[in-house]
Amino acid sequence: MSTSIKSEVGEKDPLASALDQSHSADQSIVEAATVKHVIFAIDEALFAFPGGNVAEILPLTTIHYVPGCPPSLEGVINVRGDITSVIRLGDLLGCRHAPDSRRAAILLGQSRGTDDAPMRSGLRVDRVEDVLDVIEESILPPTDTLPEQLRGLATGIFQHHGQAVIALDLERLFQDYRRALR
Repeated sequence: MSTSIKSEVGEKDPLASALDQSHSADQSIVEAATVKHVIFAIDEALFAFPGGNVAEILPLTTIHYVPGCPPSLEGVINVRGDITSVIRLGDLLGCRHAPDSRRAAILLGQSRGTDDAPMRSGLRVDRVEDVLDVIEESILPPTDTLPEQLRGLATGIFQHHGQAVIALDLERLFQDYRRALR
């Protein structure tokens, strides 16, 4: 019995053919452009922010109530000596939060401040689902069927584990929040 790569009839071994094809395929691979997203849930709805806008994912901690603040501003937290506001994100998106759970988290969001000064705030979410690179081409434009409060904030929709995820513009969310407080 022959152990050579060629068979007795002169044809290549199937393994050798597969290796040859994979070597030629490696040269033609084109990397798709990706964008890192932090996927989170508010109740059962999935949303995402671009990873560049999320400085940190913090576990839910004691939030200190501040009298006289709007209802969406849940209070403030201490982040390594810095006082940071915490916004109930569901209130801004028109979504009801799930009952408090151990999986709740605070996304430390930051804007670059395109027309206003930069803003940094904690954003309370019910749970963080994933942090992943999403292929840009897989992000579809937002649909007209989105609720009114989401239409101006949604930048696109993509799939994650068979469920629709609405990508949001954190810059615009912070701008709208500031305008509403004036």
